Amino acid sequence: MAELETPVTTPPAPASDSTPPPPAAPWHRRRYGKYTPWGWIKRVLLWLAIAIFAVWAILFITKGRFLKHPFENIVGGLTHRKVTVRGDFQLYFAPFDIKLLAEGATLSNPGWAEKPNLFEAKKIDTRIAPLSLLFGRRRLHWLELSDATIDLEWNKAHDRNTWTFSDEKGGKPFELPLIGRATVAGTTLRYLDTRLQLDTTLAFETIKSRATRIEDAVHFTGKGVVRGTPFRLTGALLSPNETAARGANKLVLRAFAGRNQIDMSGTLPSVAEIENVPLAVTARGRNVAELLAILGVLTPDTRAYRLRAQVVKSGIDYKFTGLTGRFGDSDIAGRFTVSQREPKVHIDATLTTRRLDIVDVAPFIGYNPDIVAARGAVAAAAATGAAPARVLPDAPLNVAAMRAFDADVTYRAAQLRSRAIPISNIALTLKLKDAVLTLSPLTMTMARGKVAADVTVDTRRRPALTDYDIRLAPTPMGVLLAGWGVEEAGTTGTVKARVKLVGRGDTVHDSLSTSNGRIAIILPQGSFWARNIQLSELDVGTYAQRLFQGKLKEPVQINCGLIGFTVRNGIAAADPILIDTRKNVMLGRGGFSFKNEALDLAFRADSKKFSVFAGQSPVGINGYFAKPGISVVSEQLLARAGAGLGLSLVATPLAGILAFVDVGDAEGAACGPVLAGATAKRQLTKDGKPRDDVGRGTTAKAEDGKKSKDERKGQKKKFLGIF
Repeated sequence: MAELETPVTTPPAPASDSTPPPPAAPWHRRRYGKYTPWGWIKRVLLWLAIAIFAVWAILFITKGRFLKHPFENIVGGLTHRKVTVRGDFQLYFAPFDIKLLAEGATLSNPGWAEKPNLFEAKKIDTRIAPLSLLFGRRRLHWLELSDATIDLEWNKAHDRNTWTFSDEKGGKPFELPLIGRATVAGTTLRYLDTRLQLDTTLAFETIKSRATRIEDAVHFTGKGVVRGTPFRLTGALLSPNETAARGANKLVLRAFAGRNQIDMSGTLPSVAEIENVPLAVTARGRNVAELLAILGVLTPDTRAYRLRAQVVKSGIDYKFTGLTGRFGDSDIAGRFTVSQREPKVHIDATLTTRRLDIVDVAPFIGYNPDIVAARGAVAAAAATGAAPARVLPDAPLNVAAMRAFDADVTYRAAQLRSRAIPISNIALTLKLKDAVLTLSPLTMTMARGKVAADVTVDTRRRPALTDYDIRLAPTPMGVLLAGWGVEEAGTTGTVKARVKLVGRGDTVHDSLSTSNGRIAIILPQGSFWARNIQLSELDVGTYAQRLFQGKLKEPVQINCGLIGFTVRNGIAAADPILIDTRKNVMLGRGGFSFKNEALDLAFRADSKKFSVFAGQSPVGINGYFAKPGISVVSEQLLARAGAGLGLSLVATPLAGILAFVDVGDAEGAACGPVLAGATAKRQLTKDGKPRDDVGRGTTAKAEDGKKSKDERKGQKKKFLGIF
């Protein structure tokens, strides 16, 4: 049975391997293959170097000419302008700097500009530091610029310019790069400022720089037009190296416009920037009016001038401060501001003068001051078109100028240099607004009296309407007439006056020759030299008596007096002339004409007491404003002389004297109406009765020969001497 049992067998053990299985690969080896991170970086850098070298090689071999159109598009997009290169173009690394060559390159202007291009150049050849395009300010190692033209313009609204590269207001202006070495030849620059009405073109001499230093000052010349006045100029940039580094721009400039020379110097923050920068200005010439016309200010002509000031442009304002100088024989100081407002320029000024020569005042009433100084007022009036022997100028108002700008001016003059009238302390406030000129107030001290005036010239009406209102406060007669030989000693009389006239005309002569109004000169109580009175009376007996007694300077007492004229259409008629003294009543008849400037007046004195050898004959004033004459021997005096001669022949020589006797029946005047400046109709005698010895005078004849109103009523005799 033992043989029948199946034996149990044990399966053989598997054979063992002595080499363990390899571990799992790391995650970075499984992702990137067999390269390590450092190997990958080296591989990228290698390929980058190969690519750069390939680009460099391609650019070097081709000179980058195929980049011409991409360059135009990229730069045009950055500047919002059109960029064009008409000639050869190169852009490549040589070997490390960027080499740029562009022939016939242009950079366009905005569409509103007059010129099509902001920049044009026949040739630009430069080396650019590559990293400066990415970091910091752009830098050029060297630059060669040939026959370049730059156009800088402001638009009409003066809120955009051509060198600001943006479609929006407030865009970034062009910034000059740093330049290591440069040669710039044949360069011109045009600048157009619509607000200043300035259009100028500058031509620069060849500029050379080396090692970031410009070898010499940058000199330039130019020409242009400012407000219709052609000019030429020369100048220099004295600090070109600082300018290239955007530092101080020390500028000197000399311009010639007409007969004027203008020198300017200062330091600008940039070549084209003058905003809020003080500049020293000196100007000289033959006529200040020509200089001010450049600023849009039209004034009367002057004599030769020299002025110095500091000017600062601030927005629309050009502020001149620290002004000093001379015009003619007068000095001037102060400040003024010219504002380029729309639609008119506006002037605001405060000016002072220590000594004002009367000749330098002449242009402001229409005279040429040079003619006045050389040949007198009559010749100056003739030069304006006035008839011979006239003194009122016929120079027309510059109506266009008065409509072109507005002004607010205050002026003070300490002393007026004049041989005839002592005038000082002149104060003037001038306002020009919408073609209406107002001088109000105009005050001055004349012979210790004060003159105040208000004058308005309205050029909106054609011809101009002028309103004169001139007032003289009580003034000593002796001082007032000292220039005409009247001595002050012995004269205590005073005078006050008022002239109120309104006329139409574009010249002083025309406005007065059409004027209507009144002139009144009032003499309050006072004393005058005896000879001043007796000679006008022609009281030969009293004059001779006082002469032999040594009492010629004995005062004659004036109770009151009025020299009044009513003016109609430029003709002034005595209304009245009445002076009441202690012993006499002086009467006057006649008048004068602003039309032909003729004088035709007569004065006589009637005695209040008996007087021997009183001529009782008028003293006549005739001639013209420019050349008055005095007539002592009149028809009445000759008639009396004839009568006296006849009496002497038929009677005795003593009887001839009777013809010259004044019985002394003159009526004294009531001083109330006299001192009030009343017309002849309102004058009374001392007893309160209407006067019948005033108011019957005629007016002066008109220039055209037509008779006055009184003459048409039947007066056939000349008014001179008619009483």
